[in-house]
Amino acid sequence: MKVFKCLDEIKEIGYTATALGNFDGVHLGHQALIAEAVKQAKEKGLKSAVFTFSNHPKNVISGTNMVKNIIYNDEKEAILEAMGVDYLFSLDYTKEFGAMTPQAFAAELLVKQFCVKHVVCGFNYRYGYQAQGNPQTLIEQGCIMGFDVSVMDAVSLEGSVVSSTLIRGLIAQGEMEECSRYLGRNYSIGGQVIEGNHIGRTIGFPTCNITVDETMVTPASGVYVTRCKVDGQMYPAITNVGSKPTIGLYHKNVETHLLDVKADLYGKEIRVEFLKKLRDERKFDNIEALTEEIQRNCDTAREYHKLLKKQ
Repeated sequence: MKVFKCLDEIKEIGYTATALGNFDGVHLGHQALIAEAVKQAKEKGLKSAVFTFSNHPKNVISGTNMVKNIIYNDEKEAILEAMGVDYLFSLDYTKEFGAMTPQAFAAELLVKQFCVKHVVCGFNYRYGYQAQGNPQTLIEQGCIMGFDVSVMDAVSLEGSVVSSTLIRGLIAQGEMEECSRYLGRNYSIGGQVIEGNHIGRTIGFPTCNITVDETMVTPASGVYVTRCKVDGQMYPAITNVGSKPTIGLYHKNVETHLLDVKADLYGKEIRVEFLKKLRDERKFDNIEALTEEIQRNCDTAREYHKLLKKQ
């Protein structure tokens, strides 16, 4: 898959079937829409493409980080490539994009830059100045400009529409198993391992500490069964998200203990996948009580990972 990060890079790409959307989670609903674009491309002899913004338009418009990410750009690219997408148009959203009329958006971007012959969008897709463009105007413009349009219905699971807003809420509440169902994969966050206070090491449970990534949705404070990816290798793990109230006053962080693995990971980049929440974070009477609880949590996490292997 070729990734284009600015308009000047897009040259001689051939005609495309292009999926349009924020794709800020590449959840099951997004995947259905992208799969339709890949299907249309194969049937019509076109290149399959996805057009999205690398940053969220609402954050640019508001000047704040009001919409938290639920996927990293590298993770998004890997998923799209695995789905058979030929081109990813991943552009930085600017206020200039927001000022384009729906007609200019279709003519200058879709037709001139992306060479669309088929477009796939969701039922609630909006584009152009003040979001004036919608699927119906896109269909009308396609008739004039020479491209077809497929409008996809919402994807639902057990009566709930799959959406990035719903998934953000599930992550913030610590409902990681539900989150995985709607995402179609486990939610993960990552960062560079930093030096902590070494309390975990002194009580027999050394941890990899990373600071909370403020651009990503942070799971609710608590203890989770997780998997930790280091240097391409995945390890069974257990993770605490929170401020360690038994130890003292700390900023919220993420600390992961690799089960039955000893390794010095300071300075390493790790990615932590959240599988299931075991309990809320709470303050214990003393370090001994905390240590006993951590041991119980690790035993539970080991059993969970054993069951996963059998599935």
